[in-house]
Amino acid sequence: MKIASFNINGFKARFLELKYWLSKEKPDVVGLQELKSDTSSFSEDMFADLGYAGVFNGQKGYNGCGILSKHKIISPSFALPGTENDGQSRWLSAEIDGLMICNLYLPNGNPVGTDKLEYKLQWMDKLINHAKYLLSIEKPVIILGDFNVIPQEIDCLDPKKWESDALFHPKVRSKFFEITNLGFYDALRLAARNCQVFTQWDYQGGAWQKNNGVRIDHFLLNPLAADMLLSGGVDKYMRSRDRPSDHVPVWIELLNTGPNV
Repeated sequence: MKIASFNINGFKARFLELKYWLSKEKPDVVGLQELKSDTSSFSEDMFADLGYAGVFNGQKGYNGCGILSKHKIISPSFALPGTENDGQSRWLSAEIDGLMICNLYLPNGNPVGTDKLEYKLQWMDKLINHAKYLLSIEKPVIILGDFNVIPQEIDCLDPKKWESDALFHPKVRSKFFEITNLGFYDALRLAARNCQVFTQWDYQGGAWQKNNGVRIDHFLLNPLAADMLLSGGVDKYMRSRDRPSDHVPVWIELLNTGPNV
């Protein structure tokens, strides 16, 4: 079973690119981030021609998460507990084929020294609390999406250039590791072992041409899901297309033990 995450950086701008990628790679489940369109812009059957049902949590101009699935999407939830009233569409979770899929777009936090970083840290505290609950349920759990966190030095080309950025801030990294220390596994790092893998390249400064990227899109797996992990990777070729997102699709493959509904 192939599960993917893709920050498309604007649904309208990337609609054809998304359809191209879905047709080529055929993942079973996809978590989308940064839709940047209101929920009313979407319909659950808009990808039916490719075999997908969809659920969307949109927001005009900003944020937004979606889930596409070839399997039935059960009991979707549209807010991380504790963030229901903050007016930002950054979460979408559902049960799919026996898996609990939690798709997020975590706040960026820049610039450091402002309330944006504090909001990010508070959001991560709520995520940590929910992760503790997710460890208590007896099913495989996958937290995926754009975390806006560079966990380790290997996850960027030049760590010194990121020292003043919220993506690499010590408090932000520490909270990311609080989640992994609870018992969640960083699936892409496990799959890549000690290799440098990037998932995002900025549009500015020739970042793509210089391979000046970062790894900020992640899959965190509880032990039940980690036991099913077969492989993982990135579809880097999508960054070189004509109208690319600054992110590329990230994916994992799991041993399929679900009910196939």
